[in-house]
Amino acid sequence: MLRYPFFIVLGMLLTLMACGNSGPDKEGAHGPPPKKPDNRPVILAFGDSLTAGHGVPLAGSYPSRLQTELDRLGYPYRVVNAGVSGDTTSGGLSRIDFALAEKPRIVILELGANDGLRGIPVREARQNIEQMIRKSQGAGATVVLAGMTLPLNLGPDYIRDFESMYTDLAKKYKLTRIPFFLDGVAAKEDLNQPDGIHPTSKGYAVVTQNVLKYIEPLLER
Repeated sequence: MLRYPFFIVLGMLLTLMACGNSGPDKEGAHGPPPKKPDNRPVILAFGDSLTAGHGVPLAGSYPSRLQTELDRLGYPYRVVNAGVSGDTTSGGLSRIDFALAEKPRIVILELGANDGLRGIPVREARQNIEQMIRKSQGAGATVVLAGMTLPLNLGPDYIRDFESMYTDLAKKYKLTRIPFFLDGVAAKEDLNQPDGIHPTSKGYAVVTQNVLKYIEPLLER
């Protein structure tokens, strides 16, 4: 058995104790410093695939582009993308309470197109949108309602009632209304994906300007 002088053993123990008490390094157990909370008022972009940005990179969606524009213009708001592809008004109603947990200052409500394409009765879609408006206003948010229209093959009566749904609700609840969310984009081949429904990133740039025009009067610097 090897034997070491007492002073060598003592030195080894002291060295080990010193290492053990040195504590974690700055980038080790403690990790990076915590991020500061983002306390900017929230703009909740609530809708279907047209809000989610189906078929384009996240940075190409209108909520992401809107954030970039607001930052550029000096408006201190945080845009939250709460779009779900394929969502109907009933789907939106089922998740609006969860989304309102963000405590938004403004809610941009863009829903109804999928109801129309599926031929869901306008009365049912209207009731769902109305409940979402009331819940949003009850949470202290200003609602901006995005109007939509439908392909002509769905019939003039259905289309008339569908379009009126937005104008009537905006009037009843004193909302800012975007007359047609896809204004300047719909039916333009160079601004739409091959499905003819969803905008390209270039198309969403136009949508963003449509939205900004109507929400800017509601913003504070």
